[in-house]
Amino acid sequence: MESIQAIKQRFGIIGNDPKLNRAIEKAIQVAPTDISVLVTGESGVGKESIPKIIHQLSHRKHGKYIAVNCGAIPEGTIDSELFGHEKGAFTGATSTRSGYFEVADGGTIFLDEVGELPLTTQVRLLRVLENGEFIKVGSSKVQKTNVRIVAATNVNMFEAIKKEKFREDLYYRLSTVDINIPPLRERKEDIHLLFRKFASDFALKYKMPTIKLNDDAVSILQKHRWNGNIRQLRNVAEQISVLEQNRTISASTLQGYLPSGSSNLPAVINTSKAESDFSNEREILYKVLFDMKSDLNDLKKLTMELMKSGNASDVQKDNEGLIQKIYGDPQKDTSSEEFEDMEILAIPEQTEDHFDPDDKNQDKYHFAEEIEEEETLSLQDKELELIKKSLERHQGKRKLAAAELGISERTLYRKIKQYDL
Repeated sequence: MESIQAIKQRFGIIGNDPKLNRAIEKAIQVAPTDISVLVTGESGVGKESIPKIIHQLSHRKHGKYIAVNCGAIPEGTIDSELFGHEKGAFTGATSTRSGYFEVADGGTIFLDEVGELPLTTQVRLLRVLENGEFIKVGSSKVQKTNVRIVAATNVNMFEAIKKEKFREDLYYRLSTVDINIPPLRERKEDIHLLFRKFASDFALKYKMPTIKLNDDAVSILQKHRWNGNIRQLRNVAEQISVLEQNRTISASTLQGYLPSGSSNLPAVINTSKAESDFSNEREILYKVLFDMKSDLNDLKKLTMELMKSGNASDVQKDNEGLIQKIYGDPQKDTSSEEFEDMEILAIPEQTEDHFDPDDKNQDKYHFAEEIEEEETLSLQDKELELIKKSLERHQGKRKLAAAELGISERTLYRKIKQYDL
């Protein structure tokens, strides 16, 4: 069995971090078997090196090695790419095509970004893992394949399973052995080593002297978070190699090539925000509706007082606070004439359906009776009645009652307190 150092030299892996060494050691140990392997780690950490090590150290090394980027293949064609299709299976299928699992029979398939696979494709992949069988698109014939599957992903698989974006049974079939590649920020001692390697490579490529970092620049380099990991570090090394005339790089010069505002502090992400947004909007909508209902009831009350008394100035004086709530405070003395001119409270002219104060044969309180009849159909009464019925039906259990009413338990509790139930 080859040593870890020999494997690093063979596959161009740079670094001495213990976590990186452990990942390579696990790859060496599982290579002679046919165990499925899942490689995890952030984007840009170099996950593609692990399946190459596994394939080259296995008994399949003389077979085909096919790397497939699952996230780069459109959902409508990925089944055809992986499993093949029959002629006429879909529009544009002018001939029979062999998929990757058929072509790589006896070899290894590396499924990069496996977390991006559609659910329907995940079902087909699970069948291949369980018994080595697959069916081409548009065919009914079951075919056999003997492939070693190594998958990789940069997503949190448990979160994907929780959100039903990835099958739990497939995850456990793929991750018989889980190999994690640490992010660059956890390999601080390797960062400068990698930078020097990239600087040397670009000096040869562009035929110019190699750039070097002074001590302050090395410190900045190691403290940077490197969200893009090795891919980002390589990009920065190439930019500096091409653009800088002075081949000794200072901290200020290096800082100009790093994203501003970047820090090495962990980011706090509110994962519950999306789930709570709808609930918060619903709460606000309920509040606005109930406030409108309250203002409407106040307006009805004021109108009734005006109709019963027939004296606008007395009504204005007795209900000064209520009037200010509905119409606002104009910060000036409102005369009875101005009050009577308010459009919303103006007594309508005589029609066959309206009250005439000079008509003794007409019941001058018929408006109040109509308003009182409408009040019995108010939203508040219906709401109170529904809450009472729901609480009685569920024997006072607020959680069940809230679910039946379609509101949150907190809103129901507030309503119980409001109505003194």
